[in-house]
Amino acid sequence: VITGATSGIGYQAARMYASRGANLLCINRNIEKSTTLRDEITREFGGECEFKIADFERIADIKKVGNELVHLEKRIDVLICNAGVFSTRKEITGDGYELAFQVNYLATFLLTYMLREKLKQQGNARIIYVNSEGHRFATWGIHLDDLAFEKHKYDGYKSYGASKTAQLLSMIKFNDYFSGSSVTINAMHPGDVKSNIGANNGRLYRWYKKHLLDPTLKSPERSATALYYLGVSPDVSTTSGKFFNLTTVEIPAPPARDRDVAEALWDTTITMLGLR
Repeated sequence: VITGATSGIGYQAARMYASRGANLLCINRNIEKSTTLRDEITREFGGECEFKIADFERIADIKKVGNELVHLEKRIDVLICNAGVFSTRKEITGDGYELAFQVNYLATFLLTYMLREKLKQQGNARIIYVNSEGHRFATWGIHLDDLAFEKHKYDGYKSYGASKTAQLLSMIKFNDYFSGSSVTINAMHPGDVKSNIGANNGRLYRWYKKHLLDPTLKSPERSATALYYLGVSPDVSTTSGKFFNLTTVEIPAPPARDRDVAEALWDTTITMLGLR
C-alpha cells in the first residue's frame, strides 16, 4: 500500500515494487492520474495495481479508505506513507487544521492507527513513513497549544518541520504498540530528490523550485530504491522505531525523540480525531 503514488517518490516506489512482482494498492487523490498509473503498471509489469481515491485534506476520506483497508481480505505486507505537502502560505483545511499538520501528520497517524490491529494480527508487516531531514526546521519542536500557528507567526519551513517532527513522535508510540510482534515501523528521509511537493505554492516559489532548486536535486528513483530496501530486505526485518537517511540510520533531532511530548501529542491527536 502506497499513499501519494502518482508522482515523484511515490510513483517511482510503485514502479520499483511492481517491477519486482509486488501487487499494489495505491491511495491517491486524482482519479485520472491513478487510472494512468494503474494502466502503466499493468502494461509494463503485468502485476495488480488497484487504487483508492482519498484527499488527505479531508479526514472523512482517510477514515473511509482506512475502513476499507481494515476489511481488505488480502494481507498488507508493506505500508508506505508517502503523501505530503509543503506550503509557503498558511492554509486551514475544511476540517479546521493547518494544512501541513493535517496532510503530513494527522492523515498518516489516522491511517496507521486504523490499520494497527489488522497488521498486528496478520504479522510480518512493515510500515515506512517518508519523513524528512526537514523535521529539524522545527528547532523548538512542536507547540501542542498552537498547532494551527494562531499564536506564533506562520513560517512554511517551521510548519513543515513541526508536521514531520509530529510524525516521528507518533512513531515512538506506534513502535511501543508493535513491540514484541513481527510488525516494524520506521521513517526515512528520501534524500535531496525532485518531487512535486510545494507545487501548489505561489509563483515566486515555483520559479525558485524550477530554476534554482530542482537542478541541484537527484532523481526520485534513488529514494524508491531505498524504500524497496526498507520494505523487503532481511537486513532490516527486525529493525523498528528508527529514522533512516535513505538506508543509513540517523539520530533525529532532540524534539523528535522526546517521549513525554510523544505521549502528550498522542493523547491530543486521539482527541482531535475523535478516536476515544
